[in-house]
Amino acid sequence: MRFGLVGTGYWAAEVHAPALTAADDVEFVGVWGRDTAKAARVADAYGTTAYEDADALFAEVDAVAFAVPPDVQADLAVRAARAGCHLLLEKPVALTATAAHAVRDAAEAAGVASVVFLTSRFVPPIQRWLEETAAEGGWLGGQATLLAALDAPGNPFGASPWRREHGALWDVGPHVLSLLLPVLGPVHEVRAAAGPGDTVHLALRHEGGASSQALLSLTMPEAAAGRRLAFYGPAGWRELPGGLAYEATDALGVAVAALSRAADGGSPHPCDVRFGADIVDVLAAAQDDLARTATGTAGAGASR
Repeated sequence: MRFGLVGTGYWAAEVHAPALTAADDVEFVGVWGRDTAKAARVADAYGTTAYEDADALFAEVDAVAFAVPPDVQADLAVRAARAGCHLLLEKPVALTATAAHAVRDAAEAAGVASVVFLTSRFVPPIQRWLEETAAEGGWLGGQATLLAALDAPGNPFGASPWRREHGALWDVGPHVLSLLLPVLGPVHEVRAAAGPGDTVHLALRHEGGASSQALLSLTMPEAAAGRRLAFYGPAGWRELPGGLAYEATDALGVAVAALSRAADGGSPHPCDVRFGADIVDVLAAAQDDLARTATGTAGAGASR
């Protein structure tokens, strides 16, 4: 599969480019970025070509990997799908439900395969644990915590403008939802409350009747950063084991292979653009509930 890369920042240069270079049965054709000098540097580092026009890159490849801010990704992904390119998308797919639906609809209309790189879902031990937990069934609810310290020294995402503007809900929220939904099912109702900094508390009602809670933040002190995922039901609690370390480049390699299989006539991956759009729907509903609370007009929550 001939791959193009859209993006020139840290995640593009340190994760996407090396993963595409190392992937089996992949030809890394070229890079496009909004900064042509950065695109040239990434291309030179990985022995590929820097493109000055995104549509020219789309015309030369079978698939496109995106590593740009979500609002930039959404418009470009629609153009790539219409050019017949399979899509390896970053999370969130977009920053509004309307934009996410546009990407989903463009991919479906063009008949292209898609994968959203929700990192933990492409770590084999975590995916096996999720599959076993979902198969067990009977879960009444779940709890998830993902607390990060964006201001910690050396954090490569510390200068990310879109993360600073949109916060934990949109940055780490997709990761948490990608783990809760496969076990508890689609979300029917969303409530959200703000905490200190960009901290957000989510309370979710799932279509099957289960409920879940999530605690998200990018503004924790470094000593408070951490993550936890657990489900509870008649058999008690089941918690995601600790120590399941992984390299992001390895996980992306799994995602590249998954996209290749889907594009080659395989079944759609569970983390396709439809799932990505569903996650954006939940995030947008939470954002709406936060806005109602901030203006003193909070009602009964946002239903989907």
